[in-house]
Formats: sequence, C-alpha cells, structure tokens
Amino acid sequence: MIVNDPETLAAVSNAFHRYEQALMTNDLVVLDELFLDSPETLRFGSTENLYGIAAIRAFRAARIGGSPQRTAKATIITAYGLDVATANTEFGCANETHLGRQSQVWVRTADGWRIACGHVSFVEDGA
Repeated sequence: MIVNDPETLAAVSNAFHRYEQALMTNDLVVLDELFLDSPETLRFGSTENLYGIAAIRAFRAARIGGSPQRTAKATIITAYGLDVATANTEFGCANETHLGRQSQVWVRTADGWRIACGHVSFVEDGA
C-alpha cells in the first residue's frame, strides 16, 4: 500500500480545507456536498450522534448560526492508498479554554472526496 501518495494527499488536503472554510462560513451546500451521500455516513459530535446523511443534513440545517468559530492548532492528513484518507485536527474555539479534536475518514468517490465518518470531541480543561 502507498501511504501519502502526493497527488492523493494534495486532493484530500484541498477537500479538508474546503470543508473547514464551509464550516466557518456556515455554507450548508458545501457542507452537505462534502459528506458522503449514504445512510452509512456517521457524524459523532460533542453533543449528538448522527447516523446517515439525512440526520447530518437535518442537524446542520437546524443549527442556528452554524459552528462556533475555531482555529486549527494542528492538522495531520494521511492518505492510505489512493481512495482512503484520514484528517485529524486539534482546534481552539473563541472564548474557550478547552481543546477540541476532530477526526474524519475521507473516501474517493466518482464525485470527488467525501467524508464517510466524522467525530468531534473536547478535552476537559487540565486534562
């Protein structure tokens, strides 16, 4: 298996940064596009467990104001072969002292790179 094929890594990195921009601007069209359109797609958030793209889309549509603003502190993207990658990032939110973590599994589809599984959690202060 090829790890971190340069072209694959660049494509996933671009998709990840596109996702982050859409998250910070609450661009629901792009956010919905970048999640795999499948009932198997998962997103576990800090307060919600979402099973399937319909639940993910409904959550985003109902969230007033979108995601809290945040700044990435460390991001590691790793491509495994040509069709699967992971993106892991630590982030800080405005006016918060605890550290956030986000993990995503990206898969290559005929329509481009999509998030098949996402997870967001926070580390308690002092942990």
